Amino acid sequence: MITQAIDIIGKKWVLLIMYQLLSGPKRFTELEAEMAISGRLLSERLKEMETEGIVTRHMFPEIPPRVEYELTPKGKAIEPVINQIYNWSSDWLKQQKSE
Repeated sequence: MITQAIDIIGKKWVLLIMYQLLSGPKRFTELEAEMAISGRLLSERLKEMETEGIVTRHMFPEIPPRVEYELTPKGKAIEPVINQIYNWSSDWLKQQKSE
């Protein structure tokens, strides 16, 4: 089971995308700008995450069309894990600087 989870969230940018979406729905261009990721790679990761049921894509019938991405309940369930990784990395980096 853990290897399946790591296969999904272990891909480059996936956790960072999820972290960005924890604050709520975002447009593609917002995600692209906040993370300095190529549009092609971001699109690929979002499609993979959508296939896995982690992200939903909402299209709004406007001109120009507006598309937003949002975490599903399955995607939101990782929030405590992401927070723990953040805390662990913060502590580790502080410890490394003091050595």
